[in-house]
Amino acid sequence: MKIPQLSKKKEIKSYHNTTWEDNYSWIHQENILEVLKDKNKLNPEVKKYLDEENLFTEYHLKDTRILQKKLFEEIKGRIKLDDESLPYKDHTYQYWNKTTKVGNYSIKLRKKINSDIIEEIWNGDKEKKLLGVEYFGIGSLEVSNNDKYLGYSLDLKGSEYYTIYIREIKTNKIITKKISDTSGSITFSLDDNYFFYSKLDENHRAREIYRHEIGNFEKDDELIFKEKSEAFTVSIGLSADEKYYFISTSDHNTSEQYYFNVDEKKPLPKLILEREKGILYSVNSWNNRFYNHTNKKAEDFKIDVSDSLEFQDWKPFISPKEEVLIGGCTFLKNWIIRSETSNALDKLFVKNILTGKEEELIFSDENVYIPSVSLVQRDKNTDEIYLGYASPKTPSRTYLYNLSSKSKKLVKEQEIPSGHNPDNYIVERVEFESHDGRTVPLTITRHKKTKIDGNANLLLYGYGSYGNSISPGFSSTKLSLIDRDIILATVHTRGGMEKGMRWWKEGKLTNKKNTFEDYIHAAKYLINKNYTSKGKIIGMGGSAGGLLMGVVVNQAPDLFLGIIMAVPFVDCLTTNLDHSLPLTIGEFDEFGNAKDNKKHFDYIFSYAPYNNIKKMDYPHMLITASLSDNRVLFDEPTKYIAKLREYKTDNNLLLLKTEMNAGHSGKSGRDSAIEEIAFDYAFALKISNKI
Repeated sequence: MKIPQLSKKKEIKSYHNTTWEDNYSWIHQENILEVLKDKNKLNPEVKKYLDEENLFTEYHLKDTRILQKKLFEEIKGRIKLDDESLPYKDHTYQYWNKTTKVGNYSIKLRKKINSDIIEEIWNGDKEKKLLGVEYFGIGSLEVSNNDKYLGYSLDLKGSEYYTIYIREIKTNKIITKKISDTSGSITFSLDDNYFFYSKLDENHRAREIYRHEIGNFEKDDELIFKEKSEAFTVSIGLSADEKYYFISTSDHNTSEQYYFNVDEKKPLPKLILEREKGILYSVNSWNNRFYNHTNKKAEDFKIDVSDSLEFQDWKPFISPKEEVLIGGCTFLKNWIIRSETSNALDKLFVKNILTGKEEELIFSDENVYIPSVSLVQRDKNTDEIYLGYASPKTPSRTYLYNLSSKSKKLVKEQEIPSGHNPDNYIVERVEFESHDGRTVPLTITRHKKTKIDGNANLLLYGYGSYGNSISPGFSSTKLSLIDRDIILATVHTRGGMEKGMRWWKEGKLTNKKNTFEDYIHAAKYLINKNYTSKGKIIGMGGSAGGLLMGVVVNQAPDLFLGIIMAVPFVDCLTTNLDHSLPLTIGEFDEFGNAKDNKKHFDYIFSYAPYNNIKKMDYPHMLITASLSDNRVLFDEPTKYIAKLREYKTDNNLLLLKTEMNAGHSGKSGRDSAIEEIAFDYAFALKISNKI
C-alpha cells in the first residue's frame, strides 16, 4: 500500500535569532477551536491525509484483527460488567452507581433510607440513544441538596465544551435554561435556588464563576468572580462543614482562594491570602477552624490551622517533612484523615481530634500498594469510613472501617470474572541512579514464569509532568501483556511528585531534561539487570508522556523495539509559542515561555521532538490522535508523523490512527475504551512476534 504523504509547504520561522524550516505548519487553522466543535470545518486536504493514514494503519495491522478481538474479549472478561458501587448515604437517600452487561455508560440509582424501592435517576446509554450522538462525554452528575433536581453536563464532541442541564427528577423535565461553553462542574446552593458554574472564555479557559437562578430561562446569569490573569483558571466548591463556598484560582504553580458564606444573598467573595508566585494553598473549614494545606515555607507542604479568616493567626497542625509530600484532609466529627507520599508510595494517617493522637492506617502486608479513603455518608457524625487498597497484582478491596473500634469488614472486592491469582505475579520496587546520581524509583510487574535472562520484551511506561504521580495500582487490562511474557515497568521520573515538590521542580522548566534522562537510565538499568535486552523495550506514554516518548526515541532509538504514543505533545515548541491556545499560558511555569524568554526558547528547541527528528533508523511506532482534542491539537502528531516519514531511514512500522469523533481521553463508552487498549496491545504483540 502506498505510504501517505502530506504536502510540503515551506515556512521559515524565526525567533531569538534562530531560524528553522517547517514544511507542515500550514495544517494549523486559525479557527482551530471552531474545528474542535465542528469537524466539518476541517481543511479538506488535511482530512484526506488523516483518512489515508487511518487506512494505512488499518492495512498494516490487518493481521492483528483476530488478536484485537481476542484481546477485547479477554480484557472485557476481566471486568464485572453488571456491577454496583458502594452506597453513599445522603440526608434522605442512599445513592450509588450501577453498570450492566450490555451498557457502555453508568446508571445512577437511589433509594430512600429504610426503604427498598429503588429509583433510576440517570441512565447514560438511554440518554446517549435519545441524543443520537457518537461521542457522549459526561462532565458532572450532581443531585440537588433537596434531592429534587439532577444537574448534568455533556460534551458531545470530545472538545471539553460542556453544556449544563438541570432536570426535575420526578417529571424528568428540564426546569431551567441550558448553559453552554462551561467547564462542566455544577455546584448547587444549599437552598437549591441557584447553582454555580465556571464559564469558558474564547480560548477555552475557565476564568469566570457565575450563579444561575434555577427556573430562569431568560435573564443573564450573575457574575460572581472573574479572574484577570489569562494563565489562571477557576473553580468553586463547598467547604467540609458546609458553611462556606471557596473559589480557587490557580495555574500549575501558584494559587489564590476566596470565600463567602453559604447564606449570603448576594455573594461577595473575600480574599483569603494574596497570591505569591510559586506558592500553592488550599483552605477548608471544619469545626469552627480553618485548615490551610500549603507549600509556603514548606516545599513538600504542611497544614496550618487558624480560628478565623478575618483575623488570621495560622499555627502548625501538620509540620513539613523533607521529600515527604503532605496531602490534604478528610474530616469527620472526631477524626481527621490525611495522606503522605514518599518514594512513590502513599500512606494514610488518622488523627483523633479529642485526644490529639495520630497513627498510620496499615491494612496490607504488601510492599507496593495504594491506599484510598472515602466517606460513607454526608453526616460527619460517624466513626465509619470506606478504606481501600490495591496493588499491581491485587485487585482493589474496600473495607467498612470503624476508626474507634478499629474493626473492619470487607464490603467490596474487585471481581475478575475470568479468574485471577495474585500469587502468579511478582511486584518489585527497585531504585537506580540517573545521570546526575539522583535515585529514581521503578515499579516492575511480571508473571512468575517470566525468566530474568534478558529474553523478555518489556513495556516501559512514563509520564513525568505537572507534578502528576503514577500510583502503583491494579490494572486488569495489563494482564493481557504480562500473561504473554511481557514485563511491565513504570518509571517514576522527575516531573511527577512521587518524591515531593523537589521531584517535580527537578523535572520542569530548564530541568525538564532530567525527566528524559531518568527514563533512558531506567531502560538501561532494566537491560543491565537482565529484565530485557537492547531493542526489546516498548516505550509507552500519552499526552506529556508522549513528549517523553518523542524525546527519548530521538536520543536513544536503539534501546527500543517500538514506541506507543497517545495524543503526544510532540510539537511542543510551536504550541508554546502560540499564546492563543487553551493551555499554553497556564503552562509557562511548567515548560517555560519560549516566545518571551530566549533561555526558555533555546532549551525547548534543544529537545522538542518535532524539531529534533534526525535522518536515522527509528523503531516501530504507533501514534494515536483525536480530532477534537483541545489539549494536544491533532496538528502535533499529524505534523510529527509526516516529518518522520520524510526523515527516517528504516523500514519499520510507522502508523498514525486518528479518532475522528473523540477527545483527549479517546472515544467515549466502556467498549470503545477497551477497543483502544486492545488495538495498542495488538501492535505491541505484533512487533514482539507474539501474534
